[in-house]
Amino acid sequence: MYPFGLALASGLTWGTADFVGGLMSRRLPTAVVMVVSQGAGLILTSTLVVALGEPRPEARFLVAGALGGLAGAIGLASLYRGLAIGRMSIVAPVAALSGAVPVIVGFLQGERPTTVQLSGMAVAGAGVLLAVRAPEPPGASEARGTRGIGLALVAALFLGLFVTSLDAAGEASALWASLMVRVVSVPLFVIAAIATARHARRPTGRELGILGGVGALDNGANVLFALAAREGLLTLVSVLGSLYPVATVLLARWFLHERLARWQVAGVVAAFFGVALIAAG
Repeated sequence: MYPFGLALASGLTWGTADFVGGLMSRRLPTAVVMVVSQGAGLILTSTLVVALGEPRPEARFLVAGALGGLAGAIGLASLYRGLAIGRMSIVAPVAALSGAVPVIVGFLQGERPTTVQLSGMAVAGAGVLLAVRAPEPPGASEARGTRGIGLALVAALFLGLFVTSLDAAGEASALWASLMVRVVSVPLFVIAAIATARHARRPTGRELGILGGVGALDNGANVLFALAAREGLLTLVSVLGSLYPVATVLLARWFLHERLARWQVAGVVAAFFGVALIAAG
C-alpha cells in the first residue's frame, strides 16, 4: 500500500500542477511559464539537497536523471504544441498513453503483477483515456481531426521515457533524481523562452508566486514518484502516476465549472476503481 499511495499522490500532484500551469499559460507565454516554474523547482530541490546533506549518488544514477530531464523537456514541448494545433479530444488521450512505456519496461525487467492488479491496470488505463477525452465544441473544424497526433505520439513516448528514467535515477536518491531532471530541463526551456518569448511581458509578483507554487508541486510529484518506484513495481506505480490527467479534469470541473460528458464521468470512476484493484491485489 505504501508505494501505491505515493504513486497516486504523485499523479494527483502532477495533475494539480498541470491545471494551475495551464491557467497561467492563458496569461503568459508557455515558455515563460515553464522557465519560471521549472526554475523554482530547481532552486527548491538544490536547497533541499544541500540542507539535508543528501550524498551524491554514483554517476550512472545522475546520468539517468539527466536523460529524464531531456526526455521530459521533449515530451512537454511536444504535448503543448500538439494541443495548440490539434484537437484536445484526440491529442490528450494519445499523449496519456505515456503510461504504457514504463509498464512495458517493467515487464521486460521481469515484473509480474497479480491477475487482479493486471485487471486494475487495464481498467485504470481505460478510465484515464475516457476521462481526458474532452467533448468537441459545436462547429469544430474537421480539418483539425488528425493534426497533432504525431506530436502526441512523441509526447507519449518521451513522457513515458521520463518516468522510466525517474525510476532508474530514484533508486539511489529521489531528491538527486529530481535535481538532475531540472538541471537539464531548465536551460532548454530558457533557450525556448529566449527564442519565442523575448518580447513577452514580465510576470507580476503574484504570478511569480503562483508559478513558484507550480514548480514546487511538479517537483514534489517527481520526488513522490521516484520514491514509489523505488519501493514498488514500476508496472503498477506508473499506472497510478499516469492518473494526472484525471486530476486536471476534475479541477477544471470544480474551479472552472467545465461540464463533464457522461463518458468522462465514467472514466473518472473507472480510473479510481482500477486504483482500488491495484491496491487490493
